[in-house]
Amino acid sequence: MRAAALPRDARLRRAADFAALRTVSGRLGGRCFLLRFGNNDAGTARLGLAISKRCSKRAVDRNRIKRLAREAFRRARPALPPVDILVMARDSAVGEPGSVLLAELDGLFRRIRPLKREGADGTIVR
Repeated sequence: MRAAALPRDARLRRAADFAALRTVSGRLGGRCFLLRFGNNDAGTARLGLAISKRCSKRAVDRNRIKRLAREAFRRARPALPPVDILVMARDSAVGEPGSVLLAELDGLFRRIRPLKREGADGTIVR
């Protein structure tokens, strides 16, 4: 494994993990990306990518967006709480330069906060 590669425990791999993020999760959006996130029990942030053909028919464009998303996640991972993050690209991401996409992802990753657990209403139990 290369030093800059994303470790296996930092990736979403199971379909159930992706499905859970699509149903119950927090959402953040920008001009080029939509992020869904939810708490996990893995103890570290994990990334999933859903860059569809709706975004671009060309595989080279989709792969470029995926590479940039992984790089932005790699940079932000030490500061992220233990959450699962699903990155989805909008079709406007294809025409943007890489620096713009990285800056938007960095800003979205900084805004991620862990969700409240169920049953945690914030009251003091005596």
